[in-house]
Amino acid sequence: MPEITHRTIQTNGINMHVAEAGSGPLVVMCHGWPESWYSWRHQLTFLAENGFHAVAPDQRGYGQTDKPEDIDQYTQLHMVGDIVGLLDALGEQTAVIVGHDWGAPVAWNSALLRPDRFPAVVGMSVPYSPRGDIKPTDGLKMAFGDNFFYILYFQEPGVAEAELEADVTATIRKLYYSASGDAPRPDTPPAPRPMAGTKFMDGMLDPAELPAWLTEADLDFFAGEFRRSGFRGGLNWYRNLDRTWNLMGAWRGAKIQVPALFITGERDPVRGFASEAGIRQAVPKLTDLVLVDGAGHWVQQERPDEVNAALLKFLKGL
Repeated sequence: MPEITHRTIQTNGINMHVAEAGSGPLVVMCHGWPESWYSWRHQLTFLAENGFHAVAPDQRGYGQTDKPEDIDQYTQLHMVGDIVGLLDALGEQTAVIVGHDWGAPVAWNSALLRPDRFPAVVGMSVPYSPRGDIKPTDGLKMAFGDNFFYILYFQEPGVAEAELEADVTATIRKLYYSASGDAPRPDTPPAPRPMAGTKFMDGMLDPAELPAWLTEADLDFFAGEFRRSGFRGGLNWYRNLDRTWNLMGAWRGAKIQVPALFITGERDPVRGFASEAGIRQAVPKLTDLVLVDGAGHWVQQERPDEVNAALLKFLKGL
């Protein structure tokens, strides 16, 4: 099996830790929240075995990468700049960019803003949504009113940090399980909860034993990363929804114009964010939309074989 190596590069004013394996055409994989480069452990070695240079950074605010103090340093323009600088540091002109969860907007926006550097894109779990006319938090407030929604809960600095960091291992264990394909889903949507007094972890399920795709060693690694770094960096991504919206006005309604692939779990709670028709309209060069049977939100960890096969088919077809 190819060796995964680690180094720190300088990009866009920060030090970024990257894990990498293999040689050949570059594939950059961007993780989501609350994760790290380790989310791509199965893809790093697989792509290396199949002739690619696979690179997975700890993104800004995570793991061993720098965590700027100011909240306004976590817009999508910063994230795209980080990945462009990563290519420069690696001496590469182009890369296929892959992103899961919050990494998906980084991938989509990289392909949108710099198609010269990212001539193909793969999104997982979170579909591309063109910039609309309503400020994101205003839209969420209209949709949820006085009821709880986690993104609105995350807006106040310090609140979610205190909750999530009280028991980091329990936070990761419950969250990963609850959003996975292994967790039971209610037959009817849960009743709305009031914003006042409700916390993010309320209602999360604690498994009697870990699902097969998440070993104790995996859990220990993820928990160790957040025990060291805290959750603030990742939460600051959510706190820049409106700031990014303001900065992206010139791309209102813009579509992704490079070849693309979208992969999602059949049991992913995020599936309702956009219809298949909406995704295809916003990404006209979408080659395939892969629905992984039985998988939840952490699709590349839960079903690595299916995800790896879809990735390789897309990459070989470019």
